[in-house]
Amino acid sequence: MIDLRPFSTLGGANHGWLDAKHHFSFAGYHDPARMGWGNIRVWNDDVIAPKSGFPPHPHRDMEIITYVREGAITHKDSLGNLGRTEAGDVQVMSAGTGITHAEYNVEDVETRIFQIWIQPTSRGVAPSWGARPFPKGERSGRFVTLASGFAEDTDALRIRTDARIVAASVKAGETIDYALGKERRGYLVPATGAVTIDGVKVNTRDGVAITDVDTLRVTAVEDSELILVDGA
Repeated sequence: MIDLRPFSTLGGANHGWLDAKHHFSFAGYHDPARMGWGNIRVWNDDVIAPKSGFPPHPHRDMEIITYVREGAITHKDSLGNLGRTEAGDVQVMSAGTGITHAEYNVEDVETRIFQIWIQPTSRGVAPSWGARPFPKGERSGRFVTLASGFAEDTDALRIRTDARIVAASVKAGETIDYALGKERRGYLVPATGAVTIDGVKVNTRDGVAITDVDTLRVTAVEDSELILVDGA
């Protein structure tokens, strides 16, 4: 099953400093048909104005993954972590028993991020944070795992959940496959470009919910940058 969720149908709100679109119910946007997808609870498409950001606020028992599309995000948390994550790179935060964090765009340009929340498989564990670069050249024409809850994904950032976050850069006319598995739930968003999946065209920032698919086959209509969550 391929269920297209066009960008124009997403919920959201423009707060001036933050223009947020929500693939699933979040904050003031509530759609009982879009409460999540498997263990994926949140996928926010955020545009953050220069010299602004999210002030300190708490979380617990949630895996929060931030993929930076443009600009950079600066993170600070109650564990003493401080880091700056640039476009194409990823940070993960396991909220665990509780963590307070702030995310700021200290740049002179807009920062654009996908923020993804996935429900953890275990609770009552200590919080943690991590980030790392993922050169786009390494994901040219193939999916590369950015963050994973599976031990075999040794090069990925660790998350405490039954999920992987993967990314690919695909040239126009190129086709790539991902072995999803019929029992899994996928959610794919092109950060840039446009692709087709099973005859369905998916444009930039559209979402597509995928289930009952052994092998996901994606063909690029334009040069595209893809983010996919392989969830339970």
